[in-house]
Amino acid sequence: MGFGGVSGGQRRGHALLLAGDAAVRRGGVLVAPGVNVAALAMVPTGALLGHGVPADMVCLEGSRDPNTVLARLRVAVGTEGPLFVYVSGRLTADRRGRGHGRGHGLFVALAGTTAASVRYTSLPWEWLLGELRSRTADEATLVVDLVADKAAWPLVGETGTLPGLAGLAGVEAFGVVCGPDAPAAGGAVSAYTRQWIDQLRRAPVRPSNVELHVLAAGSAGLAPGTLVVPSARELETRSAAAPAPAPAPVPVPVPVVPVPAPEPVAFSGTTRIAETAEGVTGSAAAVAMEDPRARLHALAMGGRHGEADALARAWERSVVERSGQASAEAVQCGEIRADLARMAGDFASATRLWTGAGRTRLALQGADAAEVQDAATGALYCWTQLKDRAGALELGPALVGLLRALPLPDPDLLRLAERRLETLRTPEGSPDASRVVRS
Repeated sequence: MGFGGVSGGQRRGHALLLAGDAAVRRGGVLVAPGVNVAALAMVPTGALLGHGVPADMVCLEGSRDPNTVLARLRVAVGTEGPLFVYVSGRLTADRRGRGHGRGHGLFVALAGTTAASVRYTSLPWEWLLGELRSRTADEATLVVDLVADKAAWPLVGETGTLPGLAGLAGVEAFGVVCGPDAPAAGGAVSAYTRQWIDQLRRAPVRPSNVELHVLAAGSAGLAPGTLVVPSARELETRSAAAPAPAPAPVPVPVPVVPVPAPEPVAFSGTTRIAETAEGVTGSAAAVAMEDPRARLHALAMGGRHGEADALARAWERSVVERSGQASAEAVQCGEIRADLARMAGDFASATRLWTGAGRTRLALQGADAAEVQDAATGALYCWTQLKDRAGALELGPALVGLLRALPLPDPDLLRLAERRLETLRTPEGSPDASRVVRS
């Protein structure tokens, strides 16, 4: 199965995975970039890129020469197809070099870099930015998983920014930078990178890069003070600046599970809700007066799923009081709550909410409405993610009933649901019970 996009030989994608120097404190490994790159390299290149074009992958580990790294970076940036650049390791600084136009003194330490050799044995941050700025071909993504040492942290953590990323036109930049006092990872894959990998592997349809970043940052259990790029506030600002709902993108299927994932609900809009001390909800009047979708978007992207759910429930109550339970506005509130539950990993609630939304829309709009199909697809995807047998069995009949009422574009989806429900009904311990899998 392909990943969509152009599949001919006119262009090739490229993934460059760079492992810099490890960050170590008192013998404890804060980030093991070689381990991160090795794990990420196991992900199909097409999934990293989100395209089905032919692609190359280059992993750089143990490099001691910044010019060698620069040469590889230039080759990667010069490709005509989509580009994915991943950088992991220790972010350091050369205090003497701050006035020399080299990324405000920031460097990605390479193997063997010491405090005295930063300027000669590490990759200037400005070199990385400069190459990416020259990118004129297809879309490009930069993902960083870094630990700033004591020399670099004042230039990053105290300012709350990673210099230069805002000026990368045409390049999506995501990542985290932990401080020098971050807890040791013990040589394992960093939590943020691990979450990127997990989301790419288990999602039957590749999430967008923004969604991957949000899910990774929200699920990684990041240490307090970790710099997240972009932050929830930056994403909220972007959302407020572009209030029109984005058109649903064509999903990029990942060849793992034949059930399409639901499209993310558009959280566009603005809000001026007066927050309580807990930062969750304002008065019912404020909720009724304002559209909280931008705030919900920011909370979810910041990993504050409980607060997002509480605010969404308050908004839904006010909409129901004003417009009624079966109104289009109330149904949309339920769909937003379903997508919030999915992002939080609460697939039982997400299944229940998507199924309810689908049944209500079916009654309001008819079986051929695209919104009904989308709700049913969302419910089916979330149901297949349920590991709890009892919960899946409880929610399955209503979902299958909804699917049977629809002219599905892919009949295999109904057969998949019926087959799984039949298997779930098989008593545990019987020979057929082993067929219960997370589809």
